[in-house]
Parts: sequence; C-alpha cells; structure tokens
Amino acid sequence: MSSPIPSTPPSDEMLRDHRGNLRARADIGLSYGQARLGLAFHEAAHAVVGLSVGTRVLTSEVIAWSPGPGMWTVTGNTAQEWRGAPGWEFATVAAAGEQAHVEYLWRYGLWTPGRAADCAADHDRELAIDTLAEHGLSLGRDSTPPGGRSWAAIQRLARRTVKDLWPAIRTVAFAVDQHTRLTGTDITDLLGPLLRGGAA
Repeated sequence: MSSPIPSTPPSDEMLRDHRGNLRARADIGLSYGQARLGLAFHEAAHAVVGLSVGTRVLTSEVIAWSPGPGMWTVTGNTAQEWRGAPGWEFATVAAAGEQAHVEYLWRYGLWTPGRAADCAADHDRELAIDTLAEHGLSLGRDSTPPGGRSWAAIQRLARRTVKDLWPAIRTVAFAVDQHTRLTGTDITDLLGPLLRGGAA
C-alpha cells in the first residue's frame, strides 16, 4: 500500500533537471496510487538497469506531495555514480525509466496511447545527450549523427533490457512504492540472486 501523501513539497532542486529547468509534468488520468507506482517502476528501472551495467546506485525514490486539498503531485529520482567515463550504457540507463513506465501501464491494463505518450521523459534524454557529448559521443534526438547513435535506437535497446530485467525491476518498484526511498544496498539486498551488480 502506498504511503500517505506529504503536504510539504520537495526542495526546488529536486524538481529541476540537470540544466536547471523545471521537469515537465502531465496528468495521465490515473489515481494517486497508480501514478505513484508508475513512477516507482520508472525509478526502479534506472536503478536495476544501472546496476546491471556496473553503476553504483546511491538512492532510488518516489517524491510525492499534496499542493492543496484533493490534489497531488508525484515524481521521482535515482542517484547513481559511474565507475569510469559514462559510455553508451549511460544512455540505456537513462532511457530505461520511460520504457519501464510504459511497460507498467501495459502489464497492469492501464495503457492508452495518450498515457504512454505522457510517460516521455525528455529530461532523461537530454541528460544522456549532454553527458555523452562531454565524453565525445554523439546521441541524436531525431536522427543518427555520424559516428553516433539515435535516441530511437537507444530506446529499442532499453525496451529489450527492461523486458529482460522485468522481475528485478518489479521487485524494486514495489519496494520503492512501499518505502518511498531505497539505498543501493537496500536494492541489492532485496534482489539477491535476481541481479548482481554494484551498490552504495
């Protein structure tokens, strides 16, 4: 069962992307519990796919608050550290959240074209583009740059990876939904033989 909705909003920093812009929000027509669990799947995918490629997961959490009576807002955050320079795996980890969110809608009978479109996480895509550019890799938004890869290709890889790791993602998602925030050690302890990787 989901935790009660706090009335205190998170810090402004938690609501902004790596460029300092407010993250986009959308009303995808779900109940609070359904929307919260969807965000838990999104963050769990970042964490589990990250662990699968050797990142050090620090925390994974859902962030919810009530801005007024009968109102709620939910988002999430997963903090990771990379061992060495981020490569193409970074983009796959970034794309995994959106793919798991859509997969959650599909598997739980909540999918509609509109809801799937509203799962788009442009801030994850832009983070991947900017981070990889700093390391000499070109990731194209709508095309494949010379010597690089397209976001569409990364999304396809992330979709396959999410399906392969779905039992682990599901396990972590329900735990994040229940406890609000997990550390990397919590996650690896929880998964046991389902996944081997790094932890905080």
